Amino acid sequence: MKAERRGLFLVVAVLLVSAVLGGVYGPNVRATAASTDDYQVAVRDFTKVLDVVQANYAEHVDVDKAVYQGAIPGMLRMLDPHSNFFDARQFALLREDQRGKYYGVGMVVAPRENHTVVMAPYVGAPAYNAGIRPGDVIVKVDEKSTDGLTTSDVADMLKGAKGTIVKITISREGYADPLVFTVTRDEIPRHSVDIAFMLKPGVGYIRLSGFNETTDREIAEGLKKLNAPTLDGLILDMRANPGGLLNEAVAVGDMFLEKNQLIVSHHGRSSTERKYYAIRGNQGNTVPLVILVNGNSASATEIVSGAVQDHDRGLIVGETTFGKGLVQTVSPLSENTGLALTTARYYTPSGRLIQRDYKSISLYEYHYERKVPEHPTEVKLTDSGRQVTGGGGITPDITVPAPKLTKFQEALIRADVFFPYEAGVGGFTRFYLGTRPTITKDFEANDVVLKDLREYMAKKNVHYTEPELAENLDWVKRKIKQEVFLSVFGQQEGFKVELEADPQVQKAVDAIPQARALYENARKVVAQRMGGASVDQP
Repeated sequence: MKAERRGLFLVVAVLLVSAVLGGVYGPNVRATAASTDDYQVAVRDFTKVLDVVQANYAEHVDVDKAVYQGAIPGMLRMLDPHSNFFDARQFALLREDQRGKYYGVGMVVAPRENHTVVMAPYVGAPAYNAGIRPGDVIVKVDEKSTDGLTTSDVADMLKGAKGTIVKITISREGYADPLVFTVTRDEIPRHSVDIAFMLKPGVGYIRLSGFNETTDREIAEGLKKLNAPTLDGLILDMRANPGGLLNEAVAVGDMFLEKNQLIVSHHGRSSTERKYYAIRGNQGNTVPLVILVNGNSASATEIVSGAVQDHDRGLIVGETTFGKGLVQTVSPLSENTGLALTTARYYTPSGRLIQRDYKSISLYEYHYERKVPEHPTEVKLTDSGRQVTGGGGITPDITVPAPKLTKFQEALIRADVFFPYEAGVGGFTRFYLGTRPTITKDFEANDVVLKDLREYMAKKNVHYTEPELAENLDWVKRKIKQEVFLSVFGQQEGFKVELEADPQVQKAVDAIPQARALYENARKVVAQRMGGASVDQP
């Protein structure tokens, strides 16, 4: 009965918060007697249904699960694809992402063949310093076996207060006996800037993977590290960046746009229009800018990309973005749960709505097939008069599809010889490093390493032909080097290897002169429009 009342209270709380933040019933924002009666009837009907289900269902009913994973998410899915309910664990993870830190050992884990496997420890984190590396299988945590536990369960066991100790038992390729690591938990930052380095002389590169409470500071530090004003060009890689905090997107946009330029605006049925402008501006940092995006770039990423594109501040390269232009207000509820409710839509400086259609298609089509309108629903103009479109994400100025794997490459990944970059290291790399070779940064996949690869594939019954291997040799060598660097030197070094042959990155480098010319022309056009005021060239 207690669980039922708790679930009922959550439903009532969601209804009330929805009403305050924008409502789910009818067009009238103001509370009326009729709307109050509607709420009471809805809650009473829900209670009756819950009573009948709990009394008569063929099996015992977990009321919390029925409400948290059924009733409330079901109601929110009727609104739009992005309004969402977070149970206690999900809400805690959300807050971790927003704050940009948590307390634990500092490594990414994932499920692999009914085990929890280390994908990558963060460089400098306790797990990394202790010697744990990608591919390690977590067998026990503090003497408790991980058999039958989900990866989420194992991740929760690894977290804990700063300064506390956790004992991690792992199984590693090449070692007959389990290895035991005693690790002291610490504060683990969730960096939004994964890497900032010189891609080549004169060209800086920053990889931005999210927008949390530390993003503006991390971007500023990255620009300072690269001495951005002196660069010939800067590549800001936001591929697969799902977004995050609106105010951080505004802060990042502020760093690249000129003072008083509009970054984004948003308004909804019950929220007045609000416009966000560059307050400080780029302060003379006019380095040519190229932004990389793809189909998994969304929300805050699209705010920054849309503002840069509309003001002709730089070029967008890659693939069309996800198309999420809905603003969610996150509100805490009882039982440490939370609600993310869509309260407004955002618009780029030219007035484009980036949100894709979701009302005439299924959730599967929206999230996975990424259906976009056959024809643009909006056509707007940038500062210099270029046409840009809305209603279906940010369309790149220069479209460069991500390379597709060959059948041979897919076969090696399916056979666990290699993993996709984001999934850690594959079987061959674990086997090779298990022989304990000395690895330096001069490492290359030479003929000796390739001989070991052939022997490994024969042992694992991976079928291939020598012509197939020869045709894909560059890819194979790069995958070996990438995974070895990831395991031995950390995520950043592995990522650098991956970038060496990335066609989207190479196109971004080639586009830097074009980005410079675009920005110079836009500044001239704007100056002429304002009455012929002179503008210094970047």
